[in-house]
Amino acid sequence: MEDKTQGCPVTEESEVDVQIRQTKPEPQANNNRPSWSNGQCVLSVSSCSSLNPRFDLSQCRAKLENTGFQIPVADMEDPLRTALEVPSVRRYMVFNSACFHFMMAPVLYVVVWCAVFSTLHLYITVSDYWVLCLCVSLVSIFLTTAIIFILHQSNKQINMNLDVRLIQVNERMVKHKLLVAVADWVQSCNGNMQLYFVYWDMTRCLRALTEALEERSFVANNIQKKLKRKMAHLVLVTEVPAVDLEVGGSDVEQQASEEQRPLLTHDDQDAGCSTSSSQRDDTNVTVNYSLIPDPSLPAQAKANQLLMTYSAAYVKLLVSERLSGPSHHRLRSRRNHCTLAPLCLCQFIKKKILQ
Repeated sequence: MEDKTQGCPVTEESEVDVQIRQTKPEPQANNNRPSWSNGQCVLSVSSCSSLNPRFDLSQCRAKLENTGFQIPVADMEDPLRTALEVPSVRRYMVFNSACFHFMMAPVLYVVVWCAVFSTLHLYITVSDYWVLCLCVSLVSIFLTTAIIFILHQSNKQINMNLDVRLIQVNERMVKHKLLVAVADWVQSCNGNMQLYFVYWDMTRCLRALTEALEERSFVANNIQKKLKRKMAHLVLVTEVPAVDLEVGGSDVEQQASEEQRPLLTHDDQDAGCSTSSSQRDDTNVTVNYSLIPDPSLPAQAKANQLLMTYSAAYVKLLVSERLSGPSHHRLRSRRNHCTLAPLCLCQFIKKKILQ
């Protein structure tokens, strides 16, 4: 399989840029920072092990600083550790990786073959066993291929255990014009799980998606129904202290407005938040956070929430070249804010959610 890391293009300066730089020197602070465009891979770091996926975040931040991105520890390392270094999340990354699926394919084929053979052998009597074995093999190949295809298609959807956990990370990284995602594939029979940092200026996508929601404001009920139908499964279940729910809610409302809060907060006053009284104990309470934008929010706040929700899933498809759309440059929309992909982030959301 071809090396996907070649999809991270290296920025090259044009002759015009060289001439401008010779006539007009830039400030010293920007000498080591190239001119990035949306969708370019700034940095990709492989996991230390396929069976224990973990990334050297200190090294990532040092490499980003050499590239020109000065990112504080609180905006990168701390939220990434909270999102990815939980033992249950690392186990999920192993069992949901492409390498694990690749190793399980022959095992699945053998299990299906034995199941189909033992079933057909009871009801079908044939004199030539090779005919039965051939039919069983064909049926087993078809069923195994169908299961692998379903698993492959599921990787194109937003992942609750990875993509949603990276929402808080991207909410902070987007201030530095970077988006983060985790993608993996099989290369030379080895798993290759990588953490990607992709340059992305959210300004134009936020403006375009806000305008699209404002244009559809007269059919706001239909838009909300589409959001509920296509995002109903995006529910985050967490356990938080009951004291925080009873005391801290009013304080948060006094300090921050609805559209300025992070998507994944621990406040029962947030949109889509509901508490299960049957699962209450002495200290903790189970809270369900829905990622569907609240209908009372302004269009810009809804657009920002949708962009952050699908940012990691979009970057994952972008770096693995699995975005579907017009591949020819002339067929691409003029509103595409990414020259390296058939769809930009706002177009991806319009196609997936609003259509």
